[in-house]
Amino acid sequence: MKEMKFVFGPVPSRRLGISLGISPIPKKTCNYSCVYCQLGRTNRMSNERKMFFPVNEIMDDFNEILKAGFAFDVVTIVGEGEPTLYLGMGELIEQLKEQTSKTIAVITNGALLYEPQLRRELAIADIILPTMDAYDERTLKSINRPHKEIHFPQVFEGLKIFSQEYLGQLWIEIMLIAGVNDDDVSLHKYAEMLAELNYQRLYLNTPIRPPAEKYVKQISEEKMSQAVEVLGGISLDFMVSEGFQSNLNDSYEAIMSIIKRHPMNQFEIKSFLKMRNEDAAAFLHRLESDIEVNVVDYKGYRTYRLR
Repeated sequence: MKEMKFVFGPVPSRRLGISLGISPIPKKTCNYSCVYCQLGRTNRMSNERKMFFPVNEIMDDFNEILKAGFAFDVVTIVGEGEPTLYLGMGELIEQLKEQTSKTIAVITNGALLYEPQLRRELAIADIILPTMDAYDERTLKSINRPHKEIHFPQVFEGLKIFSQEYLGQLWIEIMLIAGVNDDDVSLHKYAEMLAELNYQRLYLNTPIRPPAEKYVKQISEEKMSQAVEVLGGISLDFMVSEGFQSNLNDSYEAIMSIIKRHPMNQFEIKSFLKMRNEDAAAFLHRLESDIEVNVVDYKGYRTYRLR
């Protein structure tokens, strides 16, 4: 089977189960450059929605995967940046729904939800997962580092309107960073904002993969417990993800295809290769020597992602 240009996985998701990912935008194209981003700093900063690729080409990849018979729980439009920058989002969701009865989810930073057209396009998806890391202009700039055209009032107002209009499942996520937004004042601010929103789930996350900036650290278990109590959210567990899959027969090419969009640590790579009856040592050595691969030591893990 050919290498997929737009579809990847299935990969494990702590929120969604086994997810078949779809990336409708060019690599690291985003309107945010979040300090905690596991893909590193954004190098294609944009706030303009474009038809980066024809919908039919994305669907060709998707239909190939369907024919291969991979098991998955959900189709997740996630991208290697911000997927709502894709101008064909509405058409893509419509065609996916025609081809599969699986749940269709969209992971987004929520920055463009102030646009009525985008809200209409997302309305037909089953689950929307927007992040809500900031509670004012200062935290938006310090945590998410948005495009110059994006400001906090419009971002929050867009999320608020969408939460009132949307009939599907709205799962909000807050990324908590030690010493940045895990203090009592911040938690109180988040609680005030959440009171204005209609949502079904709140996930509380903290950076467990190597972030874009070295000073970004995960919060303590005590802080997470406090956040869960104050905000009523669900703490995402810290367990190693299992269940990575690839349609590629060559295991090294398969790993490269995965880490292009979803960084893997050494334990995840070993688990993936064990399912293929491959010896991990040679592959890890090759990854360490590959100039296209960025190897990051973080919290006792070696994580591999494309540069």
